[in-house]
Parts: sequence; structure tokens; C-alpha cells
Amino acid sequence: MGVTCENLAGEYFITTGSGKYFRNVPLDPAYNIGIVEINDAGSAWRSVWGFEGGAVPTSEFPTHFMNHSVRKRVTDGANRVIYHSHTTNVIALTYVPPLNARDFTRPLWQSATECPVVFPEGVGVVPWMVPGGVDIARATSELMETYQAAVWAQHGLFASGPDFDTTFGLAHTIEKSAEIHVKVLSTGQPVLQTITDDSLRAIARDFGVTLNEAFLD
Repeated sequence: MGVTCENLAGEYFITTGSGKYFRNVPLDPAYNIGIVEINDAGSAWRSVWGFEGGAVPTSEFPTHFMNHSVRKRVTDGANRVIYHSHTTNVIALTYVPPLNARDFTRPLWQSATECPVVFPEGVGVVPWMVPGGVDIARATSELMETYQAAVWAQHGLFASGPDFDTTFGLAHTIEKSAEIHVKVLSTGQPVLQTITDDSLRAIARDFGVTLNEAFLD
């Protein structure tokens, strides 16, 4: 794989196949996904089920793998799902604000009230990089030390969670907020109302979450 994660040695992962579409999994699971076993060194996989027709794991598997390693460690094993999606509005938004976590997170928090509750730590951002390699895997996993989700500029989103519903909900919330912000920007009108920083703090207080204060004015 080009990467080694000793804390994942001997574990099994379900992953989509390279060039396969997630929507086709219910139609033919064994053709579109597979199960791999990680070796004792945490450095290579072998197929134990699926990938019919000679498929191999997605080219993004090194990133998924390293993210699993980080999220397993920082959540004491609670996070078990890594979900990558080509979220249209998140991608569109990567063309507008500076590509850093603070400038990307603030408009998301301010666009939908639930956002500070769902991702109070914010969203990490990886500037554009060639996908599928070790470099982008390492850059993403470094962000996953702090964030549940990381944006790939001009590409999509990585999200993590304890189960698929929670993880999909996180990705969907980020994408939905990005859609709202993109639509606001598309009006070409000045923004007269938004959720203020004091209001964001009030949301965090009432819902019992800890906001990333570095992202507030």
C-alpha cells in the first residue's frame, strides 16, 4: 500500500472496488465491494471476499486506511467508518474561500443552525493534491487527528464516524450547508443576516458541545 499502520494489523475492512459505484452495491455486492485482511505488519492487504471480475480496492484505500488508523486511535476505537464522497457543493465552495480550516468552517457554521452541533471542531481542508497516493493520504490523516471530516479541494469530502448512518449524516450536513452558502453567494447580493459568533456560542452552550474557539472572532 505504501503506508503502514501497526494498530490496524490483522483487521478486516469492507471497501468499494476501484472504478465501482456505491449505488450499485445492492445490485451485486460481490462485484462492487470486497473484504480485505491486513497483514501482521499493517502494511499490506489480501482479498478474502468479493472483488469479482478481478477488481481491487479503491485507489483511495491508502487514505481510508490511514484515516482509520488515526480515528481508531483518537476515538479509542469508536470510529469504524470512513466515507469518501464527491459532494458537489463542497467542491464548488473550494473555489471561493481560502483553503484553510477556519475560513472554510465559518461559512458552514453560519449557514445552518445544526452545523455547530454536528461538527463543533470544524472541518479540515486539504489543498488540491493528486488523489490515490501516499502524500494525500498522509495530509488527510494529519487533519483527522483533529477533525471528523476533511475536504479535498476540487475533489470531495472524507468523513468519519462510529457507524454508517452517523458518518453519512455528518457528510450530508456539511454538503447541505455548503449548498446553502453557494446559493447565497450565487445571488450576488450582500449578506445582511447570518448566525453571529455569539449565537454560535449560544448553540454550543445549549446543546452541550465545545466549539473550536480558534474559529470564532
